[in-house]
Amino acid sequence: MLSGLVILVVDDEPLARRRAIRLAQQLPWVGEVGEAGNVAQATEWLARSTCHIILLDIRMPGGSGFDLLRHLPEPAPAVIFVTAFGDQALRAFDAQAIDYITKPIEAGRFQTAMERARMAVDQAQSADRIRELEEVVANLRAAEPETRNQLGELWVRASGEHIRIKPESISHISAERDYVRIHADGNSYLYNENLATLERLLPALQFQRIHRSTMVRIDAVERVKGGQFHSLIAVLNDGTELRVGRTYTPAIRARLARRS
Repeated sequence: MLSGLVILVVDDEPLARRRAIRLAQQLPWVGEVGEAGNVAQATEWLARSTCHIILLDIRMPGGSGFDLLRHLPEPAPAVIFVTAFGDQALRAFDAQAIDYITKPIEAGRFQTAMERARMAVDQAQSADRIRELEEVVANLRAAEPETRNQLGELWVRASGEHIRIKPESISHISAERDYVRIHADGNSYLYNENLATLERLLPALQFQRIHRSTMVRIDAVERVKGGQFHSLIAVLNDGTELRVGRTYTPAIRARLARRS
């Protein structure tokens, strides 16, 4: 069973909001519970936070719950409508809602709806994990040492000069639109190439892709620590912290296991 799921309660009535929050917090698999009083607040909350399940009122000042559905992030959270108006059920299910609860909320009915939402999140994340594993396999195949050239040096242009950068001086490389930014010896340089090309050219035993937009030199990584929701953070020897993408986490764990 998944644990630590993040819930957002969206309701313009403070009492109804507090009741839903209290019931959600009683479930052992629920983690953070956020709240919003209208569509605008909910949109702002979703823009800065991960959300797995939304408990959503329908009729609110400034916009209905259906209006919020157009602003949901991808992957979309599971939605349970919670409303005092029972005539909107058909429209709610047409909007792909997981369940529909009428006020006042009854605890048993609430728990049933939340379990349905949890199962929907679990199934969606299982499908995501399959896709991620497929990407990991593809990434590992692309990173096989025998298929990688051994690039001895890079030349970058900065302040009207051409500067030679040795791979062993690079701490990490980050994507920057159609280019990359190379971080080396405390400086950074914009380089006219994309990250996928440098990944093929740099030595596989020295460099590792950790995110779709980041590659690190392994010897520059001082430690790897845990982040939110079982994520990983690579901490470099200069203190820079870089997030490890979910797609690349299994490969990083495997590499750490081999090194230890």
